Amino acid sequence: MNFFSEKVAIVTGSSNGIGRATAALFAKEGAKLTITGRNEETLAETHKLCIDAGAKGEDILQLIGDVRDAAFCEQFVRKTIEKFGQLDVLVNNAGAAVFDFTGKTGIEQPLSNYDTTIDVNVRSIIRICKFAVPHLEKSKGAIVNVSSMGSSPFISPVPYYAMAKAALDQLTVQMAGTLIKRGIRVNSVNPGAVATNFAVTSGATKDMMEQMMDTMADYAKTIPLGRTGLPEDIGKIILFLADRSQSEIIIGQRIVADGGTLLMNSLLSQNI
Repeated sequence: MNFFSEKVAIVTGSSNGIGRATAALFAKEGAKLTITGRNEETLAETHKLCIDAGAKGEDILQLIGDVRDAAFCEQFVRKTIEKFGQLDVLVNNAGAAVFDFTGKTGIEQPLSNYDTTIDVNVRSIIRICKFAVPHLEKSKGAIVNVSSMGSSPFISPVPYYAMAKAALDQLTVQMAGTLIKRGIRVNSVNPGAVATNFAVTSGATKDMMEQMMDTMADYAKTIPLGRTGLPEDIGKIILFLADRSQSEIIIGQRIVADGGTLLMNSLLSQNI
């Protein structure tokens, strides 16, 4: 049984990582897809992965662009409707952190970093939803925002990213409260550490990546589950939230998928 047969989904930021895994899972479950990304080569790899998962070539719309561009946001929603005639699921996965290479932390980092981070992680989602909501209302569809476990703790290297994801969590709540009256469910998934090349696409240098990989290896040992997440782990949660038959009663929630990291931090804080 294909849970998303005859359904149409948009997955932004599909070039790699969580977006790529989610697109492939939708393809496996029979959905028609619009995939977006900034890198034509890596997005083509996602396209092939979706074909390998069972999708037909004519059931995938592949569009190159940046979600910070309002014209592109309007374009990929419009072209989805033109090609498939409907929209059932919107996955707002595209996001980025802006790394500061001067060693500054906290609010010492330039406001230009803040502006870019907010634009990618919050404003773009508002833009996309403005274009998508009229079509999702017709299908009584679902919006799934990809936020982060990092929306709540202290994150010194990328403070504005943490702020942006906290804002996205609140945006999810506000949209959920208003859009459910129009039949649209809105939720978010907040991943913990996930093995992706997110830092590379966000501009991290080779030295930074090597340091992050060492840190990640040590960090994984502290996760109660015993490992970091995989893109497919998060993709499965996204599909669950997108499927009304399985999650109709879940509205305005953020599903933290971190292998127990925040739970352990909470327990430790109580013992200090």
